[in-house]
Amino acid sequence: MPLPQRSSRFLATRFALWRIAFAALVSGCSGTQIVNALTPDDNLVKTADIAYGPSPRMRLDVYRPVAVTDAKAPVVVFFYGGSWRTGSKSDYLFAAEALAECGIVTVVSDYRLYPEVRYPDFLADCAAAVAWTFREIGAYGGDPQRIFVAGHSSGAYNAAMVAFD
Repeated sequence: MPLPQRSSRFLATRFALWRIAFAALVSGCSGTQIVNALTPDDNLVKTADIAYGPSPRMRLDVYRPVAVTDAKAPVVVFFYGGSWRTGSKSDYLFAAEALAECGIVTVVSDYRLYPEVRYPDFLADCAAAVAWTFREIGAYGGDPQRIFVAGHSSGAYNAAMVAFD
């Protein structure tokens, strides 16, 4: 079976993206930075740095699919990993984009890290982000009756503990 023909613009765009990824890789960028650089963000609307608590690290971003209008979409609150020592909500554009593709409003939350705080303060921050989501997500096209939590690594632990509580 012959391969599909690609337009020269498509090929030029792909080549440019791979050049950017290669440059990022050799300059020391992290894997998430590379994935984010290659992630299109034209199907979502981002509202950034919303405070859910008093600390500068208690901020979250809301990613709403462009297709969400008056309908209430399901919501995922996502917590990143990093051993409670590193990480940033800005590292997870690719996750928000993937969920937006499925029509899901996504909240990606920062939380305070060690050594500023110790366990279980990380969990209290995550619980506060989820509480904010229940109160406020309707204004962003999300359904407060369909909120789910998810995460990566230590963020998955945070999500599980918040869900169990």
